Amino acid sequence: MRRGLVAALGAFAVASALLCAWARPPADDAARAARVEAMYAGYKKTFGDVPDVTATEAQALLADGRVLLVDVREPQEREVSTLPGAVTPDELAAHPEEAEGKVVVAYCTIGYRSGQWAKEQREKGLDVRNLAGSVLAWTHAGGPLVHDGEPTRKVHVYGATWNLARSDYEAVW
Repeated sequence: MRRGLVAALGAFAVASALLCAWARPPADDAARAARVEAMYAGYKKTFGDVPDVTATEAQALLADGRVLLVDVREPQEREVSTLPGAVTPDELAAHPEEAEGKVVVAYCTIGYRSGQWAKEQREKGLDVRNLAGSVLAWTHAGGPLVHDGEPTRKVHVYGATWNLARSDYEAVW
């Protein structure tokens, strides 16, 4: 009985250490970007048929005026910053004509919520793609963020586990 308790406590200690290490952001940006990619790859399995757009591809589409970015995050997240020109799902629903002739790309913090939203919209007939790694990948690609139309380096990262923005951005949660 005592040996089982000691083994269970040991397993708990190892699991706790691993969880704490995973929740702590890596010090260097390459490791942060790699963690974003790894986490997104795990989430993607739940909406695998939704096509991805990389942050670099989305930036090129934005520069050409050929993208409609849809921010599916909560209002308090959007209050910190958004991608330039992004609309909310409600705004898109109220003005679907804004999507005409554009590539519709959904995003959130890392791509899970936007992937789920994109999957639902695709089932309704809207051709939506998901921003792989979402706003976190966007920061690693050097993408601009705005707050009230002005550039900002602040980004809402949802929580400590997702504190993986590029180090020259200020993480908020």
